[in-house]
This record gives sequence, C-alpha cells and structure tokens, in this order.
Amino acid sequence: MSAVLALVAAVLFVRGDEHEVDSAPPAVRTASPGEASALLEAFEDAVAAGDEEGAAGLAPDGDAEPGELLATVVANAEALHVRGFDLRYVDQVGAVAPDGSWNAAVDVRFAFDGFDSRAVGGEMQVAFAPDDRDGIGIVRLGGGGDYTPVWLAGPVEVVRTARSLVLVDGSRRETREVVQRVRRAIPVVRRVLPQWQPSVVVEVPGTAAELDAALDSPAGTYAGIAAVTTTVDRSNDPGSPVHVFVNPDVTRRLRVDGAQVVMSHELVHVATDAATSPVDLWLLEGFADYVALRDVKLPLSTTAGRAIALVRRDGVPEHLPSDDDFGTSAPDLEASYELAWLACRTLAERAGEDALVAVYAAASDGVPVARAVATHAGLSLAELEDLWRADLRRLAS
Repeated sequence: MSAVLALVAAVLFVRGDEHEVDSAPPAVRTASPGEASALLEAFEDAVAAGDEEGAAGLAPDGDAEPGELLATVVANAEALHVRGFDLRYVDQVGAVAPDGSWNAAVDVRFAFDGFDSRAVGGEMQVAFAPDDRDGIGIVRLGGGGDYTPVWLAGPVEVVRTARSLVLVDGSRRETREVVQRVRRAIPVVRRVLPQWQPSVVVEVPGTAAELDAALDSPAGTYAGIAAVTTTVDRSNDPGSPVHVFVNPDVTRRLRVDGAQVVMSHELVHVATDAATSPVDLWLLEGFADYVALRDVKLPLSTTAGRAIALVRRDGVPEHLPSDDDFGTSAPDLEASYELAWLACRTLAERAGEDALVAVYAAASDGVPVARAVATHAGLSLAELEDLWRADLRRLAS
C-alpha cells in the first residue's frame, strides 16, 4: 500500500508542476521604437553613402531577401540621384507578432536631384523583426497595398537625360519604349506651348496594384487609368514635385499611337502645372488631349468614337462634362475625355488656337472659365456649349 501511495503522490506532484508551468503568463514581446529609429537612421546613412553592403547588413541575420531589397534600394538611389532621403519613425502599427516581428508607420521623404524642387513623400509601413544578434532588423519596406514609392519596392531601370528621368520597375521590359514616348512627346507639347522648358519624371511600377500603392490610393483606384500626373506627396501644394505615373497594365494593351497620345497628354499636364491647377476638369483634360491629338492622323471615329456612341445612345449632352464625370470610377469616363477634347477643338476652330491657349492660361491663373472664354475667345460659355453641341450632332449623324 505504501508503494502505491508513493506512486500516486509522485504523479500528483508532477501534475501539479505541470499546472504551475501552464498557468505562467507568456512572455510579452514589445516593439522597440528607439532601436527602430536608430536602424532607420543607419539605413539613411547607407543610402547617402552608396553602401549596399552596409544596407544589406541592416536586415536580420540569415534573412537574405530583405538584405537584397535594402541593397537594391541603395543601387536605385544612386541611379536616381536621390537626395534628402529621410525616414522618421512615427508609431507602432498593430500588435507585436508571436515571433517578435512588428510594423511601424514611418514618414519617408526623398527627392530626385535635378528634377524635384524639394524632398516630399508620405507615411509608409516598415516591418522589423528580431535577429540573432539580440537586436532587430528591417524585413520589409511598404508592401501589402500600403504606400510604397516605386524605387523602394524593388529593382528599377533608370534612364536620365537633361530633360527627363524615367524609372521603370525591373520586372517590366518596356523602358526603351517609355523613353521614346517621352522623347517624342516633348516637341508635341512645345509646338503649342513653346515657352515650356521640359523637366519630366516618369515612373512605371510593375502592376496597376503597385501604381495604387505608389499613389497611396485604395486598391483598384487606377485600374482603368492609363496614366496620371500628380504631386509626389498627393498634395495641392504648388511647390510639391510632380511626376507622371504610368499604369503598365493599361498601356501595354494600347497601340503605339494610343500609348504615345497618353504620354503627350500627361506631359501637357506637367507643362501647365495641372496637378495643382484650379482649372475646370473639362478644360484641363480637353486641352491636354487637344495638344496631344493636334498632329495625330487618326479618324474622328477613332479619336471620338466613345463620345459619338454616347451621343447616339443618350442624345447630345445638355452641358459640358462636370468634374464628377472625370472620377476614376465614373461611368462613360473615356467618353467624357473625348467630349472635353471636342469642346476645346470647337473653341480652337471658332476662335483660333491662340485663343484656346489664352483661355487655358487665364483659367490656370484663377480666372473663372466663363470670363476667360468671353475675354479671349469672344464667346459666352453658353455660346461655346451651343457650338459644341452642334458639332456633336454633326458627328453623331
């Protein structure tokens, strides 16, 4: 009996120990903002020094992929002549994972020397993880649909000239074509705007989803848009650098002429500071298409086909397209662009190209478009609309 009692006592003792171990609270992993800030500063220094090896060493030990990305960013920065690169820790995002990894919001700023007037950017997520050196390392920059500048997402091809800077995601195979489109677009714009001194930055991410991330926009925002010209920090600040962002998923489906018109259109926006302009969108977009299509030898059935189809379906519009008609998810968006172009074409045919340019310039300076049209084209806005509607009737018939 004593042996049995002894065995039972031993079992109870072991089970009691197990219970005590199970009830002990798990170790709580915490983020380390101080370490993260120091790591970000070391990455800034590596970029400034062109130190690819030093940048790769900021990833966790034994994790090759993050190290390759950090070294790639240094190489990108050298090719792009990045200056003012700054990473400022803002706050932890979410909880620390069981493996000790965690995300932080980081304010990133940069400029491309020779093209950008000042360093701007936005808030990007950076992932950190413990390493074998009892410290932390950087494991990801952006990603996951969050704001991610193209040059921080992976390898890029860069072509720099005195008048343009083109950067294309390394997975694409169209750098030469993009550079040629920019080269051909510059004289197209200067034929109508000879005073423009070209200085253009064009960015081509790997996919439409990466375009949304580069523009800090919800997924799918620019899925159907061929390209967009906007400030790098998505602000309306006239002093903020402006870049052209191309959607490769759309432009690869375009014919050569179509892709060229898109690029010429966007460079008109660059030349006229359209990204921060107060101009009504029908005039802003219509004028860009007027310049881009001015010398293109295509039939109206091609250049205005969607507008003609819309008129045949719904009748002649009562008014010029509204700003809402140019939303990225607006119905009949392409037809709205064509209707705006046809309005500018009507104005130029009735009052002359110089009058159209003067109307656009006045509107860019804040003059109400109705007054600009009356002053420089000798028409009321209602008269212009009547002429435009008459042209649409003729086209549709």
